[in-house]
Amino acid sequence: MSTNTLLEIKDLHKTFGTKKILKGVNLKIVEGKCTAIFGLSGGGKSTIIKHVVGLLKPTSGEILYRNKNISSLNEKDLREVRKNIGFLFQSGALFDSMDVFENVAFPLREHTKLSNDEIKKEVMDKLTIVGLDASTVYKLNTDELSGGMRKRVGLARTIILNPEILLYDEPTSGLDPITSDVISRMIISLQKELETTSILISHDINETFKTADYFAMLYDGKIVEYGDEEYFKNSKVQIVQKFLNSDSSEL
Repeated sequence: MSTNTLLEIKDLHKTFGTKKILKGVNLKIVEGKCTAIFGLSGGGKSTIIKHVVGLLKPTSGEILYRNKNISSLNEKDLREVRKNIGFLFQSGALFDSMDVFENVAFPLREHTKLSNDEIKKEVMDKLTIVGLDASTVYKLNTDELSGGMRKRVGLARTIILNPEILLYDEPTSGLDPITSDVISRMIISLQKELETTSILISHDINETFKTADYFAMLYDGKIVEYGDEEYFKNSKVQIVQKFLNSDSSEL
């Protein structure tokens, strides 16, 4: 089983104004596996993955992707790296002015020189992979989609460039339990089919344990625990046990 590090976060600090959000995050992301980052609401989980995709620059520290520091790249080189990183935003982040087909096709039109026929094939294939009836869904407007369908369309767009890394920001947020389970199964399926490396941000403990291979706990701006499911569940770190055994909204 591979335990090669594809991406490493080294001593990552981020301050907004006078507020320190990240205070020295260290985390290694294993190639071909899904790593989940748990944490309290507003604790900086999304801030971490926004650094990974280069949407934020660190106050200090490094994000190393294949030993290349993402945070020091110029815009041209950063665009090249971003082709290898798919980011599924919490809301799905679809363009309301475009139908489903154009939403999913957008990265191909931006970053490739594929013909219209080639783009159509890729879009229909990816809609099918995420469990949608491509022949009917592709022509729908975004306001005709349910919450679960929006997540799937967003996921199809996220994987359209066949990225090496997938970032999921609260993928089951706002969904009912049945739809949440469907999305979790979809993430597992994509992990196997596309052989990607994934980082999953979540506060949904039960769904995340179905999905990820490794687990990290972010607390007070640092990673305070990391390991596989058995190790994590048996952690001696107090905040981890409190998180696992309580309604996290009360913490």
